[in-house]
Amino acid sequence: MELKDIKSVYFVGIGGIGMSAIARYFNHKGFIVAGYDKTTTPLTRTLEKEGMILHYKDDVEQIPNACRDAKTTLVVFTPAIPSTHKELTYFRENGFEVQKRAQVLGILTRAHKGLCVAGTHGKTTTSTMCAHIMHQSHVDCNAFLGGISKNYGTNYILSDKSDYVVIEADEFDRSFHWLRPWMSVITATDPDHLDIYGTKEAYLESFRHYSELIQPGGALIIHTGLEMKPNVQEGVRTYTYSRDEGDFHAENIRIENGEIIFDFVSPVENIKDIQLGQPVPINIENGVAAMAMAQLNGCTADEIRNGMKTYEGVDRRFDFKIRNSRHVLLSDYGHHPKEILMSAKSLREIYPDRKITVMFQPHLYTRTRDFYKDFAASLSNFDEVVLTDIYPAREQPIPGVTSKLIFDNIKPGVEKTMIKKDDVLDYVRSRDFDVLEILGAGNLDDLVPQIAQIIEDKEK
Repeated sequence: MELKDIKSVYFVGIGGIGMSAIARYFNHKGFIVAGYDKTTTPLTRTLEKEGMILHYKDDVEQIPNACRDAKTTLVVFTPAIPSTHKELTYFRENGFEVQKRAQVLGILTRAHKGLCVAGTHGKTTTSTMCAHIMHQSHVDCNAFLGGISKNYGTNYILSDKSDYVVIEADEFDRSFHWLRPWMSVITATDPDHLDIYGTKEAYLESFRHYSELIQPGGALIIHTGLEMKPNVQEGVRTYTYSRDEGDFHAENIRIENGEIIFDFVSPVENIKDIQLGQPVPINIENGVAAMAMAQLNGCTADEIRNGMKTYEGVDRRFDFKIRNSRHVLLSDYGHHPKEILMSAKSLREIYPDRKITVMFQPHLYTRTRDFYKDFAASLSNFDEVVLTDIYPAREQPIPGVTSKLIFDNIKPGVEKTMIKKDDVLDYVRSRDFDVLEILGAGNLDDLVPQIAQIIEDKEK
């Protein structure tokens, strides 16, 4: 199904953050939008106020008449919906086109110029940076992001005038193979999701195939030194980037007084004195990739400089909650050994003389089983490590796979402790931390507001 064929869109599971962003896109563009979700929430009520037709009972009779023509109705579902769902069964049995969110993003990249960011890590920050640079420029863009942008308080951006759409290209379940990018950044290809891919070779092959999907006339901006070798179509330009080398890179980096300023080196036009609005060392490299994509699509030097300076970050991506001379508290989504290593190095660069403690909740039994030695090596770059139980997400426990696998392999000399998640707040009350990072993709982050309150109470 192409965009021109669609008159109405029905969402089964409309209340999720990713689903609601696409629903808002179609509603904003004038399509009839309706959907089901299990419960009413502030987000679903907002969607109703914006003119979408929602209901909260699995009942075929409540599907609006406007969404009953299989030729003009696109049905979008979330995999969280069970296959026995009556409405989903109705659509499947009556010849409707039923697609996952990733497939719908593919439709949008065929209808617009898709600017996609793929990679094991860095893709949420890089795509959000690029979207902000472009949205505040004369070029503008639509965007579907993997996290909540602090500039906009949401994970999507809509534009009435721009033909560009910035998309975070997710390799999980090979979702990014549905996309047809105009341009793409590939940030990293360190193996992950081996429960899906099985082997490192299959993971790398998946990225190689993704590189083939970039459209002629467009471009690939790929991090230097990746093990994956791209295979682009004829007519696709290829550029390299990193913090210190490549076609796009940074020079004259100055990190002082809580600020980071550098010069952007580019085959298009060099830009002096780029100031990071979120002054974290890893964002130098993320920023180089974001600026490269924005520059190749027409953003001016002044627009790029202003976009980088006003970028406020993403929730749970190096997200500082307290930052003063006595205490630093931040939350980060890092859940892969390479991300953890980069996080440790960035903090060490900012705070070379302070004690840095990480509280880490491993994410998934399979990931822990596959990478526990790598996790231990990365965590050993902190002064102190506090490990909690594994967050299972979609998985069942695996015998013998616990946080202790990581704990036992942390290098000698690093302070280390294992605690239950339920004991985290009492543990924080009993200690006085200097720099504390709450790390992981699970639900430990839910405790961050309470941890911040405990630390602030101690300061008083």
